[in-house]
Amino acid sequence: MVDLTQVSAVPSPDLLTPDNAVMLFVDHQPQMFFGTGTGSGDRTAIINATVGLAKAARAFDVPAILTTVAAESFSGPILPQLGAVFPDAEPIDRTSMNAWEDAALVEAVRATGRGRVVIAGLWTEVCLVLPVLSMIDQGYDVHVVTDASGGVSPKAHEHAIQRMTQAGAVPVTWLQVLLELQRDWARTETYGAVTEIVKEHADAYGLGVVYAQAVIGEHAAG
Repeated sequence: MVDLTQVSAVPSPDLLTPDNAVMLFVDHQPQMFFGTGTGSGDRTAIINATVGLAKAARAFDVPAILTTVAAESFSGPILPQLGAVFPDAEPIDRTSMNAWEDAALVEAVRATGRGRVVIAGLWTEVCLVLPVLSMIDQGYDVHVVTDASGGVSPKAHEHAIQRMTQAGAVPVTWLQVLLELQRDWARTETYGAVTEIVKEHADAYGLGVVYAQAVIGEHAAG
């Protein structure tokens, strides 16, 4: 039975907020996309989810860290659409497959003072799963954005998600992260930005918002 005297409207401390999260984008690069199969959707869907997630970070002023692997020698530059969301960010380039073995990346995350990491990357089974397991081992609360990540095959992606989940990671989607950060449509300071992101990247839901705003008015969303 629920003890009704203990029920309140205070949000759970387990929820993502603009004040407790940092976002980490790992290796969204051309060479990594070449090898990415339909692990969490086709490449276009992964790009769409990645950019939607990035715009969520920007809308809520959540610190975002971009990292690449062997950008000049093998994998190429950061995804242009992702870089365009953070034009002033300098991706941290490294040689290690496990981003958490790179001192500059670890220091960048620590410098934010945030203990909750929202992470997406390519490939799920290598450059995503390795830092996730390392961060969990060091006490971080890690949320893995499954649709902004991809592996070389559906099985590779699925099994990597299972491995991270079993270790304690929380699987989420980019839209889930966006709406969890907003949580209340009465938050007018981010309402406009969130609805624009939804219209641009949330497929049928976004079309629904377009329709509702045209028929009902500009404040139709949730």
